[in-house]
Amino acid sequence: QVQLVESGGGLVQSGGSMRLSCAASDPFAFIHTMGWHRQNPGKQRELVALITDGVTREYGDHAKGRFTISAHRVKNNVTVDLEMNNLKPEDTATYYCNAKGDRLGRGFDSWGQGTQVTVSS
Repeated sequence: QVQLVESGGGLVQSGGSMRLSCAASDPFAFIHTMGWHRQNPGKQRELVALITDGVTREYGDHAKGRFTISAHRVKNNVTVDLEMNNLKPEDTATYYCNAKGDRLGRGFDSWGQGTQVTVSS
């Protein structure tokens, strides 16, 4: 597994913006896909946005046109930022960073601990 460090989250008013960041640092890991999912209690975890090979982006329907994902790599450090604009109360959830790739010949699928995003009306 690869350790993921999440930052950002908190409370924001409806219509506001927020940035989430997720950092991975592992000299033995090759990450090909990294992104964010979200989940509310009693509901399934759903895709927010992900980026593959640093180029291909995929968004959940709720995120299209409002959220932007970007990736940055400096040596062994990979950071994925999620810029969220025009936030709505229904965006309230715990957001989880996810990374997939290969490490020392084995595939991995790692999750962060989650960060709470609360959007007030």
